[in-house]
Amino acid sequence: MAADFTLSCVLFDLDGTLIDTAPDLISCLNHAFNVYGFAAPVTEVIKPFISYGVAAMINASRPDLDETLKAEILDTMLNHYQHNIAEHTIFFAGMVDTLAAIEAQGLKWGVITNKRKRFTDPLMDALNLTERAACIVSGDTTANSKPHPEPMLLACKQAAVDPKQCVYIGDALHDITAGKNAQMKTLAAVYGYLKPGDAPETWGADALIESPPHLSIWIAEQLCR
Repeated sequence: MAADFTLSCVLFDLDGTLIDTAPDLISCLNHAFNVYGFAAPVTEVIKPFISYGVAAMINASRPDLDETLKAEILDTMLNHYQHNIAEHTIFFAGMVDTLAAIEAQGLKWGVITNKRKRFTDPLMDALNLTERAACIVSGDTTANSKPHPEPMLLACKQAAVDPKQCVYIGDALHDITAGKNAQMKTLAAVYGYLKPGDAPETWGADALIESPPHLSIWIAEQLCR
């Protein structure tokens, strides 16, 4: 870590990093499969694909289905999810305290997600995070989504911060790549939705974060440099 790094803003991926959306997403996926007469997929098989989007969850569940049927299941799931956006979604253990500590230390924080705005905004509202966040950028806010740097740079513009004074934390390789492409510090949230075979130690992140309290420690260390 460069000695001259000054931390001004902590930026989060949403699903699998800031909040645990798996219970709602998997419940809605089960609903969609039930509508089409299929058995519910095994949670442990599907959960690691959440960070890659609903289409990836469906494909991992039933790769044998034709693309037209997958698209119908996708629409059914998303419509159900939109109306059940935060029934079972919770913060990862310790994240509430981590956000409070970030704010108490005078730092800004925000969200950059590949989740569509139609889901991001009501979810942030439901968790009372919208007014607290310095920026919220969804997967369809910009022409390009992560790992492209465009959403990262827009978030910095919204928050009025220099990318080089930001850290981005996420649970997938495309998160770390996006942060690095924008010249941010990056942290891999290894408590998130990692896929079998993922090797976050090879992603090039500045540190591996085991839990939200571990993130609080990392932030405190930067502020004490």
